[in-house]
Amino acid sequence: MEKTNSDELWIGFLGSLNEVQARQLAGLKALEFGWGGISKVGRLTGMDYKTIKKGMTEVENGKFFDKNENLRKKGAGRKKLTDKNHQILKDLETIMDENTAGDPMSNLKWSNKSTYAIANELCLRGHKISEDTVGRILKQEDYSLQSNKKTLEGSSSPERDEQFNYINGKSKEFVTVGEPVISVDAKKKELVGNFKNNGQTWMKKGEADEVNVYDFLSLAEGRITPYGAYDLARNEGFVNVGISYDTAEFAVESIRRWWNLLGRKRYPNATKLLITADGGGSNGSRNKGWKQYLQNFANETNLEILVCHFPPGTSKWNKIEHRMFSFISINWKGKPLTSYETIVNLIKGTTTTKGLRIDAQLDDGIYEKGKTFSEKEMAKLDLERHKKHPNWNYTIKPQKLKNRIYFAVAPKIAFICFQFHIVYALNWNDYTRTDADGDGIGDTPYTDTPFGIDENRDNHPLMATDPDSWLSTSDNYPLMASWDNYFA
Repeated sequence: MEKTNSDELWIGFLGSLNEVQARQLAGLKALEFGWGGISKVGRLTGMDYKTIKKGMTEVENGKFFDKNENLRKKGAGRKKLTDKNHQILKDLETIMDENTAGDPMSNLKWSNKSTYAIANELCLRGHKISEDTVGRILKQEDYSLQSNKKTLEGSSSPERDEQFNYINGKSKEFVTVGEPVISVDAKKKELVGNFKNNGQTWMKKGEADEVNVYDFLSLAEGRITPYGAYDLARNEGFVNVGISYDTAEFAVESIRRWWNLLGRKRYPNATKLLITADGGGSNGSRNKGWKQYLQNFANETNLEILVCHFPPGTSKWNKIEHRMFSFISINWKGKPLTSYETIVNLIKGTTTTKGLRIDAQLDDGIYEKGKTFSEKEMAKLDLERHKKHPNWNYTIKPQKLKNRIYFAVAPKIAFICFQFHIVYALNWNDYTRTDADGDGIGDTPYTDTPFGIDENRDNHPLMATDPDSWLSTSDNYPLMASWDNYFA
């Protein structure tokens, strides 16, 4: 049947109506056409004859659409696939988890995997779903599809994919056996003070905060450097709010604080820790200080630390970016960061419907830039590079006791008929005094006398890491023949 000009007008208008109005207009036209009107309208519009018949009945009874009424009865309409099948959303999240990047300043996430490929993987898992439905679900979950070329730089695509798969594999391996996996990074620095913070927040009319016109550092109370650690398995995070520089020492101190506050409580039987990190900055793959301070941390905790770096230009694929930092940014948008306390509280107050919890502390320590480490110092690390991309993947093991304990030797004491030395095994971190010449021997010695303890002694003297350099005293009384028998 050919459409007349009149038909084209009302059919075109049909697309601008809601489903009730469209049904009633179709019913009205069927009545106008008379005998065979239902069939004619059905052919012109593609509507089901039952729908047209219902529209005719409503028009004949004068029951027209009321804008104050719901279009459908409560509970009517086709149920969403995710409502009928909860497992499909879980499986989709699992697939996306391995191929997702995110903007740390917003809730936007994206994937380099096509909807066709995702739908195919879901079908292999036993779900009947089209790529169009996958696309609709992803939009509901704040995903978008973006090109690799605009978001990834540096090494070749095969190397990137291999490293992503390696990180995903190691993460699953650790989580399966109950070992902790954390994603770490530093968030953008922020000025502390009465400055405009991008975004909007709900307030009563006329009660918007008044802030400085200019964002000058000279007008600020200070500047913060937030460094975060995000626990992948527990959806739990920690932010160390620093007031100094973002250095390797600060990065590892932030991990140490996460461990002391949350990690060791959540994983009391942990023997290993997997850290996924960006390839540059304070936790970069080429940063010597990062490895040095991680060695100290491994020694303190007796944890074997495995580090996997993301390839250059792919930091947004690090989980902390879109699972934690983005929600912090959303939580404090439009709110001036007027004080350190305000910042810590805003971070702590960040939650999500999926159960994200974040703790935070203010770190008032001063971390100096420009510290250097010699090749000799680097050679002493217990660092093992992996076969797969050794520059990006390595393990730092806790050093044996003989390599990491600093020994304090009391002076020779004339006592009864023999002379001897007293040995104390002390950890580096216990030393509270100075080492002015940097020789690894504390400036304040540990002294005992035959008549008691010297009240002014230093209970935690720092001694050299290499016992062989001071095994004998100037009086040639050797402490012991071989340390290996005692500290192996």
